[in-house]
Amino acid sequence: MKKRTGEKIGWIGGWLGGFIWVFILAVILLLQKRMAEGISGMALGVMAGFLISFTAPWKHPRSAYWRLMLPVFLVFIGAVAWALWAFGGVEKSGFGRWNIFWISPLLIPFFSMGKRRWEEGDN
Repeated sequence: MKKRTGEKIGWIGGWLGGFIWVFILAVILLLQKRMAEGISGMALGVMAGFLISFTAPWKHPRSAYWRLMLPVFLVFIGAVAWALWAFGGVEKSGFGRWNIFWISPLLIPFFSMGKRRWEEGDN
């Protein structure tokens, strides 16, 4: 049985890398004395960290990756909504409804590896 350390680093590092901007932005907002935005951003970051650890595929080897990615992905979408709120809403951010197509590549992992399971990689 392989240790599969690289895959574990990829799961944890990839998701944490995707959320690092939330922590940075939350700290900046706290330094600007925008407590509601900063504290809620920190809470989102902590929730993401918990979910990254809780939904790790090696802890649920028989679950499909799409089921494990979905909670973290939903928090990620929530973090985008949080950032839009923190900067005054959609109008001020310049993020229009047609810009949603720019984030559609985020869905690629659900289609490319969504049905796989951790236990299948040990062969």
